Amino acid sequence: MHLNLRNINRILVRTANWIGDAVMTLPALRAIRKNFPNAEITLLAKPWVAPVFENCSDSDHMLIYDAQGRHSGFAGKFRLARDLKGFQFDAAILFQNAFEAALVTLLASIPNRIGYDTDARSLLLSHAIPCTPDLKQVHQIEYYLGILRGAGLRADDMDLSLELSPEERRGASAFLGRHGIIWEERVVIGISPGATFGTAKRWFPERYVALCQRLQDAEDADILVFGGSGEATLGDWIGERVGKRCTNLCGRTTLREAMALIETCRVFITNDSGLMHIGAALGVPLVAIFGSTDYVTTSPAGTRSQMVRVPTPCSPCLKPDCPEEHHRCMKAITVEMVYGAVSSKL
Repeated sequence: MHLNLRNINRILVRTANWIGDAVMTLPALRAIRKNFPNAEITLLAKPWVAPVFENCSDSDHMLIYDAQGRHSGFAGKFRLARDLKGFQFDAAILFQNAFEAALVTLLASIPNRIGYDTDARSLLLSHAIPCTPDLKQVHQIEYYLGILRGAGLRADDMDLSLELSPEERRGASAFLGRHGIIWEERVVIGISPGATFGTAKRWFPERYVALCQRLQDAEDADILVFGGSGEATLGDWIGERVGKRCTNLCGRTTLREAMALIETCRVFITNDSGLMHIGAALGVPLVAIFGSTDYVTTSPAGTRSQMVRVPTPCSPCLKPDCPEEHHRCMKAITVEMVYGAVSSKL
């Protein structure tokens, strides 16, 4: 069933729950704006994802889904639905695939509810878009655009971009200046050695150390280590071994501050992670190290991104930890391989 474009003035968009996925919905969000140029577009996002959409010209308002507080538990879902009902949305577009997302919008009396028919929620949606096997074999950007196409909306622009403010860029320059780095005059290289979901996605820390040391010898580079608070210990471990001019930023910046700092990097070297997709969306020259994850559906978008991977019989296994405990797909990726890819970017 195609969506009737008339009389849709207020749209709720339920965002994806993970940073990388949220970044990959940006082309679909832009397509919503193009299809409904005069509508008010409100995002419903988990707190850790919301910063992805700051300064986004394709949305007008942000609502926080406080699953740990006001909206926690079974009663919290009804409270959220009541909150949403007060906005009198004409349509809800669900990038999040869970049953709960459809149920809440139904309880909120939103007449047009558009999303994939996953998680046994077809009867809860007014426009249940078939999630065909083919859609699971395309890049995630295409996957999210498929929701709109299934509802008869135009969605043909896959370009990925993030919007930073002049204040955020000035803040990044000032931050680096306090660490003695004038990034316009130096070779600044960022690394993101962590990754959520499990160890299988992570290239080995000692190889990151060897790579950084080699880049410092060859390029006299300043190294920035990026990651969340859970990777602070890893960042310290790498920083201590790299030694000179290596700054550990893990857990010491907000997500928006990390974005602005990534933009200053001459090259960004990363595992498959949310920060990888941020780097790609910022147009930073990027080298992504892939092992256990699907290089077709979650590869970094953009012409300035390059993957380093070695095909092995067991990859991509999509497991959080190597089920064979040999990490063959990551062991096959040498420092020399990654250094070659980075050198081509420099």
